[in-house]
Amino acid sequence: MTEQNMKVPTMAELSAKGIEPEILFWVGCAGSFDDRYKKVTVAFIKILNHLNISFAVLGTEETCTGDPARRAGNEFLFQMQAMANIQTLDMYNVKKIVTACPHCFNTLKNEYPDLGGNYDVIHHSTFLQELINDGKIKVEGGDFKGKKITYHDSCYLGRSNNIYSAPRTVIEALDADLVEMKRCRTKGLCCGAGGAQMFKEPEKGDKDINIERTEEALETGAKTIASACPFCMTMLSDGIKNKEKEKEVKVYDIAELIAKAKGL
Repeated sequence: MTEQNMKVPTMAELSAKGIEPEILFWVGCAGSFDDRYKKVTVAFIKILNHLNISFAVLGTEETCTGDPARRAGNEFLFQMQAMANIQTLDMYNVKKIVTACPHCFNTLKNEYPDLGGNYDVIHHSTFLQELINDGKIKVEGGDFKGKKITYHDSCYLGRSNNIYSAPRTVIEALDADLVEMKRCRTKGLCCGAGGAQMFKEPEKGDKDINIERTEEALETGAKTIASACPFCMTMLSDGIKNKEKEKEVKVYDIAELIAKAKGL
């Protein structure tokens, strides 16, 4: 399936036909505008199309959830963004949202209810895990069979929402050798981008956090670093570049791992 003939319906198109899709795929700012994370969006949509899952995106009607504004201290802007999004979601009678960004996930799931936005919000790692458990995704062998993969826990996925096993189940489904970093799960180390730190230079110190984390990933001997967050992916990719290892060590989102293994 080429990117040109991928089916990506919008809520407006389906609504005009009187169709309510099973899920709304919330793409997020990174998935829409960041060149690297656009590839994750494409990979996840290929999986949805491959399995004939009924979904739609908001397209140009989707705006930022407001997470960076709230983390940076601009509560007024956060509430403006949130209220506008809730209005759009409710207009389309959205019930179930899947997103590949833990920041969007956390905000939609835990913070929108305070403003009247109540939805069943699922991170794509949990969604992929469910598809694997239900036998809908089967990966026999594939590119990553027997290869060492280390997984970096996103703060908003792990500590904030207690999601640790879902992304690991996805990696194990590849018949890969999952090797953990010394700081993982509840003791995982932040990539350094959370709390709106993504958008500013770090304070002076001995070492940037993403370099420290990248060193821990490289120590595992894995040539593939898996992540499930656009911020984490950027920070780890920058860390790999800093170590001049980008030719031999690759950072992939878990959706990309599945899509690659399935040859999508």
